[in-house]
Amino acid sequence: MLRSMWALLKRHKKKCFFLGTVLGGVYILGKYGQKKIREMQEKGEQEEYIAQARRRYHFESNQRTCNMTLLSMLPTLREALTQQLNSESLTALLKNRPSNKLEIWEDLKMISSTRTAVAVYSTCMLVVLLRVQLNIIGGYSYLDNAAVDKNGTTVLAPPYVQQQHLSSIYLLLGDGLTELITVIKQAVQNILGSVSLKHSLSLLDLEQKIKEIRALVEQKSSTPWVDEDGPGAFLCCYMMWDKEAPLTIQACELSPRDVTILKFLNETRDMLDSTDFRTVLTTCMDRGFSWLLDNVAKFFCPTGQDLQHGASMDSLSSVSLPLAKIIPIVNGQIHSVCSETPSHFAQDLLMMEQVKDFAANVYEAFSTPQQLEK
Repeated sequence: MLRSMWALLKRHKKKCFFLGTVLGGVYILGKYGQKKIREMQEKGEQEEYIAQARRRYHFESNQRTCNMTLLSMLPTLREALTQQLNSESLTALLKNRPSNKLEIWEDLKMISSTRTAVAVYSTCMLVVLLRVQLNIIGGYSYLDNAAVDKNGTTVLAPPYVQQQHLSSIYLLLGDGLTELITVIKQAVQNILGSVSLKHSLSLLDLEQKIKEIRALVEQKSSTPWVDEDGPGAFLCCYMMWDKEAPLTIQACELSPRDVTILKFLNETRDMLDSTDFRTVLTTCMDRGFSWLLDNVAKFFCPTGQDLQHGASMDSLSSVSLPLAKIIPIVNGQIHSVCSETPSHFAQDLLMMEQVKDFAANVYEAFSTPQQLEK
């Protein structure tokens, strides 16, 4: 059989050689193709990894910018609050032992309580609002950088838009803050106005008073466009214009520059209208007031007399202080809440997982390539 096969091969030597060459070529080409495909896949994976790493670095850099911007605004917020709610002038008057001492103490009770509550609210609002604004800008900036790498020419977030967009946050530090003070001051008056300066409050009593003030403040809504679907909903009107304002602007003839600015503001407002924003803001407020109580609790340590009556060093609920002694403690909290360096209050809010996740979601929504097609 081997001889017959050998004879067959000799007779068709040229055909077998040609067939072998073709098969060898196909094999070599197949191997070469597999190698090229593997190299392309590895190159694609490498480029994707580099793109993800670049995007992650850009996002983390943007979050550091958010943090620094917040810390730079806290002194401005503190100054605005101390100007509109000047308790220091009242404490200076009390040192001179005036005849209307009781009246001044009542004013100090209202102003100090209002100022501290507004400080907590407004700082929480700044934290979440800046996360929205700077991550929208950050997302578009990432797309602009990607477009430059691909020789793109369309700029989604030019510098003038970024500047104008961020300047809108000063509504919260201006007219919005003034309106917020009015609402909170009324709530404080309703809850604490009738409480005597001699009345003793435990830390649990103080916590209950804060809950009552928050319940009054957070059920208020001074604008018709705010949806009644979350405690944080009412706060939107102190950070952005109402729904009628964009309609008025759009009725005018707008330049392309104005259209771009308006687009950014509308996108910010849409984020403020979202359930995620309100949920994160409410979580920040809960954490903020809890932090405030923890800070005040340091002054509710049992005295020797309390220990003689059976109070333990670990029991704060058994310690009560007259409201007149609590007022100076509350009055000084603004310097802890609105402290820029170091700001333990702000850092506590910034380190919350809900805030980090929310920031990542906003950045993700505005840094995807699909945005370039819109």
